[in-house]
Amino acid sequence: MTSNEDATARYEAIADELVPRGARRSQMFGMPCLKDVNGKAFAGLHRGELVCRLGRDSAEHAEALATKGAHLFDPADGWPMKDWVCLPGSAAGEWQRYAEAALAAPR
Repeated sequence: MTSNEDATARYEAIADELVPRGARRSQMFGMPCLKDVNGKAFAGLHRGELVCRLGRDSAEHAEALATKGAHLFDPADGWPMKDWVCLPGSAAGEWQRYAEAALAAPR
């Protein structure tokens, strides 16, 4: 993925898939995000990357962090959120899978 417009389009396509399954569009830390039926955020788009709450002890979290360019979500610059992983645009082919895992993950 080469641009923020591409990342936004991919994120919106994922949101369109997940909204009928109980997700709702919202905002968190100034970024578009998806929340579950209980109002808990599980995914978002930040600086052209998909951000997913996978749970630090899950296999999906470990797999996501092993993706080239992936890192912990750090919206406050110095206070990373250990349950959340940022996936770069170069891994956009995997975004849907991780967004679905984040929706299914316990919160």
